[in-house]
Amino acid sequence: MKPRKATVICLDLEGVLVPEIWHGVARHTGIADFGLTTRDLADYDSLMQHRIKLLNQHRLTLPDIQAVIAKLKPLPGAREFLDQLRQRYQVVILSDTFYEFAEPLMAQLRRPSLFCHHLVIDDQQRIVNYQLRQKDPKRVAVEAFQQMALRVLAAGDSYNDLTMLQAADQGFFFRPPESIACQHPEILVTSEYDQLLTAFSQATYP
Repeated sequence: MKPRKATVICLDLEGVLVPEIWHGVARHTGIADFGLTTRDLADYDSLMQHRIKLLNQHRLTLPDIQAVIAKLKPLPGAREFLDQLRQRYQVVILSDTFYEFAEPLMAQLRRPSLFCHHLVIDDQQRIVNYQLRQKDPKRVAVEAFQQMALRVLAAGDSYNDLTMLQAADQGFFFRPPESIACQHPEILVTSEYDQLLTAFSQATYP
């Protein structure tokens, strides 16, 4: 009998394990336009250029944003959910956040593996641009794991997770906006961590 493949779980970060960072920035600054995320816009570059423009308009620097992030906590139950996953699977976080933002949140989640991007910072600590790890990084990571003879299960909530969910052996939504879920009825929607754990455990093997 052919042995089953080992399984890697690929998770989005914001909206799945931690709050949306930019929602926190919007609340802290009172600038509602910071609240736009990949749950609202499919074009990631347009979204980031919008954020960078706002940051510079309002003279907000990297330390200003890091101070907001330092006050954020993982979503209720997220750390326990990760602990349960790690008892059974390898777990990797595939995120479109930035290493310069993620450290306080990763520490609270007991430092799972994280693949994300870098910010470009000038001498005055202003965020002037960003550098993608690679194009369509979530999909590429999933396909790389599959090329290593690993089964990949994935969960995310936003437009920028779609190619990851579609490339995975099985992909699941976790608390997506209704607008995105309705556009992709082929992807199972989960709303609680126990439900997502069950979906992973019941996922079929290729």
